[in-house]
Amino acid sequence: QVQLVESGGGLVQAGESLTLSCAVSGRAPSNIAMAWFRQAPGKDREFVAAINWSAAFKNYADSVKGRFTISRDSAKNTGYLEMRNLGPEDTAVYYCAARTGYSVTYYYRQPLYEYWGQGTQVTVAS
Repeated sequence: QVQLVESGGGLVQAGESLTLSCAVSGRAPSNIAMAWFRQAPGKDREFVAAINWSAAFKNYADSVKGRFTISRDSAKNTGYLEMRNLGPEDTAVYYCAARTGYSVTYYYRQPLYEYWGQGTQVTVAS
């Protein structure tokens, strides 16, 4: 079984930055892909960013392109989401997700991800 634990959420002011972490433990496959999703109050959970096991492939939602950067440190079994120039619209619970292998076509589809963290709250004050 694979466990994901997010950390790094909090309250920030608009324009500030925040970096989320996702620690992976358990029997993770060597080609595990990771992604971040978020759910704002009253809205459906949506795709934010995804990365394959080697970091050769990265994809972002249009709403975060140029502001967010996804990365991973395989030696530490940890994924990261660096968020810059945050705005109130980025307020949400952020979830880390993982799956075996990377879909270059459907990386944004939630049902493809086998493992999920509990989420970490990010609140951006205006």
